[in-house]
Amino acid sequence: MASAQPAAAAAHTPIEGRTRLWATLAISAATFMNVLDTSIANVSLPAIAGDLGVSPNQGTWVITSFAVANAIAVPLTGWLTQRLGQVRLMVASVLLFVIASLLCGLAPNMPMLIAFRVLQGFVAGPMIPLSQALLLQSYPREQAGRAMAAWAMTTLVAPVMGPLLGGWITDNIDWPWIFYINVPVGLLAAFFIWRIYHRRESPVRKLPIDRVGLALLVLWIAALQMVLDLGKEHDWFASPLITGLAVVAAVGFAFFIAWELTDEHPVVDLKLFQRRNFWAGTLATSVAYGLFFGNVVLLPLWLQQYMGYTATDAGMVTAPVGLLAIVLSPFVGATVARVDPRRYVTFAFGVFALVMLLRSHFSTQADFATILVPTIVQGVAMAFFFVPLNTLTLSGLAPDRIPAAAGLSNFVRITFGAVGTSVATTVWESRATLHHAQLAEAVNLGSPATQATLAQLMGGGMTQQQALAAIDRLVQQQAFTLAATDIFWLSSMLFLALIPLVWLTRAPQRQGPASAAAAEAAAGAH
Repeated sequence: MASAQPAAAAAHTPIEGRTRLWATLAISAATFMNVLDTSIANVSLPAIAGDLGVSPNQGTWVITSFAVANAIAVPLTGWLTQRLGQVRLMVASVLLFVIASLLCGLAPNMPMLIAFRVLQGFVAGPMIPLSQALLLQSYPREQAGRAMAAWAMTTLVAPVMGPLLGGWITDNIDWPWIFYINVPVGLLAAFFIWRIYHRRESPVRKLPIDRVGLALLVLWIAALQMVLDLGKEHDWFASPLITGLAVVAAVGFAFFIAWELTDEHPVVDLKLFQRRNFWAGTLATSVAYGLFFGNVVLLPLWLQQYMGYTATDAGMVTAPVGLLAIVLSPFVGATVARVDPRRYVTFAFGVFALVMLLRSHFSTQADFATILVPTIVQGVAMAFFFVPLNTLTLSGLAPDRIPAAAGLSNFVRITFGAVGTSVATTVWESRATLHHAQLAEAVNLGSPATQATLAQLMGGGMTQQQALAAIDRLVQQQAFTLAATDIFWLSSMLFLALIPLVWLTRAPQRQGPASAAAAEAAAGAH
């Protein structure tokens, strides 16, 4: 152990100059590739399902299979890191991800594609938390905020760019290329990561395999993810299938918690939640991400289904969210060491609340510019959101706990993202049904407005049935628009409600003029 300590310390010496730039670019490229694949296939599902001869509902398993495998693998990062080492695990994950991507593009049928997506999701799991850990050890303590800024830009911009890029590739080339584009990016990223970091490997310990904990983890996560993905299709708990899966998830989760807290070598280090900063920071990050991601899914759906936007047009509205995030993230990273990170997070949640409040005033008459402005403003919130919150969450942790902590916090964040998506789309349809019923009360043959509209439509050549169907479409459009604005308003209030949670965390102690929150967070990685 004595001889291992100097080696470990040397391995965590910050990287300097151009090498650090290449390291940051390589890790960011791998992270971007990973996160992009969580959403790039969404708009390509009709093309994939049609090509492989299955229904669109069966095609959703392309998304579900990746999400389930990814959610299982992410919390295993800490254990795998101790068994294999940070650098070896990161490079192996990237290379296996490349192989899985190539196989996905070559898949001849849907079962094979789903199997390769499971492989792709599983090997992708360790990449995001390890990217955090490697970036933190690459920068000096006082520049840890910049490292987190580089990481945050990729993880926030990629989910938004996914549908835009996936739609363009599917329309202009062919859907397998949404997977093939990972091959050159992944190979280059793996080459540079290994070249720069292979002499900076973390210590390795031969830990026993927690087979029971791993089995319970697979069981309850798979069941929960299937509940979230299939619930709406099967009318939620009116379906015996969804009810049974929910029971399996709940019971499996309870046994998993009990086992992991008592096992000598748990596959997931749940004792991290004993730290106030970790549990409060993880909860704030995850709930905010769930709200953010739910709205990221909802806005394009509303635009495409009820505002007449094409997939490319909807992507053009959502893509600019990354502009101000890219511009401001380096500023946040450079200044977070001198500012209480809780202030930055409070500001971010306030801007998120303002953005959602602006969207809550959307109507069917909203033009492109009206819809675009809140999206651009949201980039400000994104820049001030992830960097300070991750600084708070990971602050003060010992070096060997950073990968486990990053893996566990990212697992919770990913899970809340799935929950946010399911809740947003389900509540949207539920509220739309309510609004449709309320609006329909005013649309009847005794209403002068209805009579005038019918006369106008029938005067244009429609039959009475066609005119009534046209009116129903107008009512449907208004109902789903009102439902969307309801969710935007509720999201605004929830972002404000998260602010007190942020202030439950402790601001890291200042230890000198050049150190503060980010420095303390980085100290755990050194």
